[in-house]
Amino acid sequence: MLSCAPMKKSTIQFTVDLDQNNIPSKIEWDATDKPDPGLTDTKSISLALWDHVHKNTLRIDLWTKDMPVTEMKRFYIDCLGGLAQSAVTATGDEFFGTEIHALCERLVKHVQNQKD
Repeated sequence: MLSCAPMKKSTIQFTVDLDQNNIPSKIEWDATDKPDPGLTDTKSISLALWDHVHKNTLRIDLWTKDMPVTEMKRFYIDCLGGLAQSAVTATGDEFFGTEIHALCERLVKHVQNQKD
């Protein structure tokens, strides 16, 4: 008789403190598989979910009011770079990943050329 082990579950939790204008003033996160237990501060979250029924993406993008614009731009460049690698892993489409990486390189140059 075959025995099936229970599937592992992992939980990710976000806690967002809002100011009187509903702007995030503090964002914390925790996860069951995180190496360090307890809530950890972050300045930004970008979460995307694929709705397979409606064939579209649901997004949650939050950032604290004290996150510097330059860091926000770096955050989005890093997100795009991560998506490029994930897309190659998920689809095997190297061209797709290469094009996203090329965009990231152009965006890095753009940010570097801007004056603070």
